[in-house]
Amino acid sequence: MKNLIGNKWVDASDGGIIEVTNPANNEFIDTVPNATVEDVDKAVKCAIEAQKEWEKVSLYERGEILRRYIDLVEINKDELARLLCDETGKPITEAIAEINNQKVFVNGYVEQAKHLYGINIPTGNEPGQEKTIQFTTRSPIGVVGCIIPFNFPCDLFGQKVPSALIMGNAVIVKPSTYNPLTLHKLVGLLIEAGVPYGVIQVLSGDGPTTGQALATHPGVHLISLTGSTKVGIETMGTASKHLAHVMLELGGNDAFILCEDGDIDLAVSETVWGRLYNTGQVCCASKRFLIHNSVKNEFIEKMVEKIKSLKVGMPSEPDTKIGCLINENAAKRVEEQVNQTIEEGAKLIIGGKRNGAFYEPTILDNVNKNMDVAKDMEIFGPVISIIGFDDIEEAISIANQSSFGLCGNVITNNMNTAFKVANALEVGGAVINGSSFYRSAEMPFGGWKHSGIGNEGIATTLEEMSRIKTIVLKNVLD
Repeated sequence: MKNLIGNKWVDASDGGIIEVTNPANNEFIDTVPNATVEDVDKAVKCAIEAQKEWEKVSLYERGEILRRYIDLVEINKDELARLLCDETGKPITEAIAEINNQKVFVNGYVEQAKHLYGINIPTGNEPGQEKTIQFTTRSPIGVVGCIIPFNFPCDLFGQKVPSALIMGNAVIVKPSTYNPLTLHKLVGLLIEAGVPYGVIQVLSGDGPTTGQALATHPGVHLISLTGSTKVGIETMGTASKHLAHVMLELGGNDAFILCEDGDIDLAVSETVWGRLYNTGQVCCASKRFLIHNSVKNEFIEKMVEKIKSLKVGMPSEPDTKIGCLINENAAKRVEEQVNQTIEEGAKLIIGGKRNGAFYEPTILDNVNKNMDVAKDMEIFGPVISIIGFDDIEEAISIANQSSFGLCGNVITNNMNTAFKVANALEVGGAVINGSSFYRSAEMPFGGWKHSGIGNEGIATTLEEMSRIKTIVLKNVLD
């Protein structure tokens, strides 16, 4: 595949390429260009010019184009899901669900844009304003660089790209180098649906070159990035040099709190969903399991039984529940982190073995609050680290000791306890009686502390993707 710059699908200016392989079997799939700084500059200049015309297209027409896009996604959904499965290593059932989410995002953002009303400031609300009318409008922010990670590329494309387009912005998509192919296809479908050339472009390339070139370029007005905290801090520093806006959804080490009175069977099913989905490669996955000591053994026994029933296999097989990680290096990193935690005193209950990019679902018991995994070591894989506690204040303290603050959750039948914990957790999202892995299309999603800046979701993104203008009609009233 090639990058889309302006109205042409092109190679990198220096001919550089990136090979994309299937992480489950190491089979070659395709190549993409490794975009250069020169390529980024050319794309930004095209975007600046194209955005000026796209802004003039009515909101209704922009919405109709995006609706045609989701019709094309529906027609091509099987091919897209297979490609996403192959290049990412996630189970085909999860890939299908991710492709199907495109229509949820597009429909939501199109309708929200139609109802993003301005503010009418009451006449005479202060002395001297008796003859003046003031109201607000929304304008595009300009050129938006969307830097998208490997774990949920299509979902995050659906959050970032339609929202930017419906508000009249031009968009440059920068996919992960590991699995860029499906996003190249989606960009092609946007062009086919009627988004003008230059308004949507896609540049594959490595993060330090392509991603940072986007953040550095003075013609880019907003960087919407989902990725690691380290990369987010670097990007924010770079973008600040020309006062570009940033939306950053970064790392997490979410706490899962199971109280003494909590439903253990519910906790087990939510752990499978909230920790093992996408083989644990989820920013808002529950990662630190704070289990009341009175129910800890029962929770572990039921989790072991459940894990044994889950099929770990080739992602393309419909009955596979656990696929592989994005590549072998990612699996090796998980292996190192598990071994480190065991060396610090944790007990391996089940799993702990790696085979290429596959890593077995793993339970670690006897984790204590002083271990790295109980603080800021984010294990991006299918590992359940269990910390026992006796007092809810202790659990809250452990949950909040991390520098991350993405999401968290509590399972209890006592609503007083539930709201006490939800209010005390230093996070952007707190879930009661479910895992922290919860992200509806509508909700504002964003982290506290080192987990990010800004909120992404149909309820809030359109405001992030636009600028407010106040229009004043002075002395128009008698």
